[in-house]
Amino acid sequence: MIKIGSNEVYRIKEGRNGIFFQKGGFGVKQMYKNYGSMKKRHVNFYPVMIIFGQKDLMKYVGAHVSASGGVENAPGNAHEIGAKAFALFTKNQRQWFSSPLTESNIKLFKENCVKYGYDAAYILPHDSYLINLGNPSEGPLDQSRKAFFDEMKRCELLGLELLNFHPGGHLKQISEEDCMKLIAESINMGLAKTKGVTAVIENTAGQGSWIGYKFEHLRYIIDLVEDKTRVGVCLDTCHTFTAGYDLKSESGYEKAMKEFENVVGIKYLKGLHLNDSKKELGSRVDRHENLGKGLLGEDLFRRIMNDNRFDNMPLILETPDETLWGKEIKWLYSQVK
Repeated sequence: MIKIGSNEVYRIKEGRNGIFFQKGGFGVKQMYKNYGSMKKRHVNFYPVMIIFGQKDLMKYVGAHVSASGGVENAPGNAHEIGAKAFALFTKNQRQWFSSPLTESNIKLFKENCVKYGYDAAYILPHDSYLINLGNPSEGPLDQSRKAFFDEMKRCELLGLELLNFHPGGHLKQISEEDCMKLIAESINMGLAKTKGVTAVIENTAGQGSWIGYKFEHLRYIIDLVEDKTRVGVCLDTCHTFTAGYDLKSESGYEKAMKEFENVVGIKYLKGLHLNDSKKELGSRVDRHENLGKGLLGEDLFRRIMNDNRFDNMPLILETPDETLWGKEIKWLYSQVK
């Protein structure tokens, strides 16, 4: 990246979907490297100077798209719905282990991220739902950790910077505190085995024995992580609401965000899952709904799109009707004042 004074020089890509900026990750370095091949595909790059005030207003909205047929297909699937960010599974989420990524998978994924303008900072992969990093039983815990380490390594190989995961549950066999200690220990082990990937803890609804339904849980785990530069949090709007934080009303939203800032710290916020909820406030049940069709309503998502605390991070839809994702993304951007 080239710096001039306090500003930075970026390049922008002019493609079929217009002109957009790229930097870091799959941005400047990758574009310089692939300039020749990209030029053959009739993609032009122009040096520009970005004013930081404008850049900081950006919202990066997308969805958890399919990687069926290979991870390299995810960027194209995100592009088709007009996403500026996306999430994916880097392996089959219903299996403990999958075949290793091939050199072709890795190469094509990176090329497609450049082709469609996706920076690693706005890609939020999710690990398998089978993983429980707080499992009190030694055998299942070891199995979960091995799977988690594999997911972290896959992200590293793909050039990704984030891995979102559900923390784990105590299965009513140990205390919440002991469970959180196991989760933090698991994170430390995963970070030690990889480079450049941040472990992003997702808050939960608190269904069953799952940890993470209180902001204090997230803070407790973070405090036990040795490398604070590689740990963060993803807030899910549905989970937060059904865990007992009233995001529906404006006053409740501000109260919850202030509490998050005071307990966890906004610097640890790395992403957001945008989901309406089928279940009531404090129900501790995780059931997503499409935007505006659940109990949260449209106003919450309108607030989020105009809240600069959520600038420059992936904002990911996980709503159940995937056919509406394109419309939901357009609607979200239309709410920016």
